Amino acid sequence: MSTVRSEKLAVVAHVREKLEKSDAAIITEYRGMTVAALAGLRLSLREIGAEYHIYKNTLARFAAREAGATGLENLLVGPTAITFVHGDVAAAAKALKDYAKTNPLLVIRGGVVGSVALSASDVVVLADLPSRDVMLANFAGLLQAPLVKTAGLLQALPRNMAYGLKALIDQKDAA
Repeated sequence: MSTVRSEKLAVVAHVREKLEKSDAAIITEYRGMTVAALAGLRLSLREIGAEYHIYKNTLARFAAREAGATGLENLLVGPTAITFVHGDVAAAAKALKDYAKTNPLLVIRGGVVGSVALSASDVVVLADLPSRDVMLANFAGLLQAPLVKTAGLLQALPRNMAYGLKALIDQKDAA
């Protein structure tokens, strides 16, 4: 086996492993972006638990096929990069969408979450979702609201009874 072939097999295994370990993979086109712009994008994605890598499309297609991410194969054409997301998928999609607003050379093509393929518009919709922390806080608020109302009602009964007794005692003292 030649050294070049073994290097290619190693890249395919590396990409397959990253796809299998990540929660999602988002494909973008980076045609015309500078090295500095790509470095800035990588830094902003790293802060939210995502990695941005560029691989040869042929090798990435083999890896996607082996990992069972068949939705990615059609997206890996031209100058593409893969964002591997570990954790909050919506935050990574939002970071890519926001970066694409300031740098129009970055084009979101689509991706995959688990085994579900996403189109570019699906990724944009995902980016518009609130972050995981905000959604959990909203859910906790929804659970807490009825409990707070119930606690208020339970406190009101003895409090109102105490006010009534106080008013009755004051009325008797005045008479």
